[in-house]
Parts: sequence; C-alpha cells; structure tokens
Amino acid sequence: MPADLAPEPTLILWDVDQTLVSITGGVSRNLYERAFEKVTGKRLGGLAAMAGRTEQAIMVETLRLNGIDEPEALFDDFYAALTAAAEELEGRMREVGVVLPGAREAIASCAARRAVQSAVTGNLRPVAMTKLAALGLGDGLDFEVGGYGDDGSDRADLVRRARKRASEKYGHGFDGKRTVVIGDTPHDVRGALAVDALAVGVASGRSSATELQGAGADIVLATLSDFADRCGAALGWG
Repeated sequence: MPADLAPEPTLILWDVDQTLVSITGGVSRNLYERAFEKVTGKRLGGLAAMAGRTEQAIMVETLRLNGIDEPEALFDDFYAALTAAAEELEGRMREVGVVLPGAREAIASCAARRAVQSAVTGNLRPVAMTKLAALGLGDGLDFEVGGYGDDGSDRADLVRRARKRASEKYGHGFDGKRTVVIGDTPHDVRGALAVDALAVGVASGRSSATELQGAGADIVLATLSDFADRCGAALGWG
C-alpha cells in the first residue's frame, strides 16, 4: 500500500454537476450543439434529459431524437467533439459556474484523511476535468481512477470501473463502504448501492432529500457543508 494512504484507505467518488459545481447559462446544451454540428453537419434539435445520466446514455437518446438510427457508430467522433467543445467553452463555464456550498471544504476534509478522491460522473473524463478546472476545484482528485460517461450507461458500472482502477493503482480493494459515492440524484444513489458502496445523497440539485431517501441513500445532506461531520462519523474518522 502506498505510504500516502491512511491505514484503512477510503475511496471517495464525487459526482460533478449539481454536487460539486453548478454550471448554468445553457452550457450543457451548447456543448451538444457544437458537438452535434461538428459530427453531423446539422443543427441540434431535441436533447435528451441529462440529470444523473451518463454521457453514453444521453448521446444515444439525443442522436436518435435527431434521426440518427445507429448512434453507436458515432461514439468516438462525438466523444472527441464534446471534449473539444468543453475546451472551447471553459471561459464561459468560469463566467456562469459556481462551486456549491461546502464542496471545497468537503474535498479538503477527505484530503486531510488521506482518502483517494476521484469522480464518478456522467461526464466524459476530459469534460469533467475541464469543468472542475474552470472553477479551481480539481486539484485534490485523481482523475485516472474515476468512472466516466463513456464507461457505460449504468451508474453502477461507473462505480465498478472506478473501484477497479483505484484498486489497481493503490493496491487496496476499497471494498464495501470503504468506497463512498456522493451525488445529487437517485441514479447516483442506486449506482452506489448496487455495488455495496456508501451512498451519500446531496439535495443540491433537482432531487429533494425525500427522493434521495426514497432511493435508499445511507446519508442525505442538504449541502456538502455537513459532509465532514456526517460522513466522517460514518467512516469512523472521528
């Protein structure tokens, strides 16, 4: 086990949008508009619902809504186009984006406990990195070991991928509740529970605390301002 890990290391997996940051101003649609036009040469019409879903699932539905019958054939080109669009829009993200209450402090509290931190997000890895970099929030996360929107359509698959990557890199299994998944939707909660991870719901997005509780979250927070106390206690951090 690497010397910089705690004796009982924990893997903390953060959702990005509406959990750590909120980026409004039509940026999400603009990303897809730019990518869609670059890949197909046409203007984007309908856009699939995004909250809590992976990029792969959003892409398939969006392409079909716009008359593309075999969306899988465009995956690689669309992923590349989304990545380029995110880089082009980083300045806009900085203008309209905000770090959500308690996010910086929550990441810092995990770093103080020498936890491994990464992302489990519907975003592609470079898109997630761009969003967090735009708002100065990515330095404490090891993006190599996360789970991302091109890893599958099921959030549980993203958590499995992240746990496997972290285990291979850090030499620890992060079994059971030593993996913590924090997100703002029932999709995040169910993805965590499916792999026996600790599911932390944050009512900072469209889903209410009641909805997160109904999905089975082990811990429900109003904001990440309560993260250190509530989750630290559950993990035995004291």
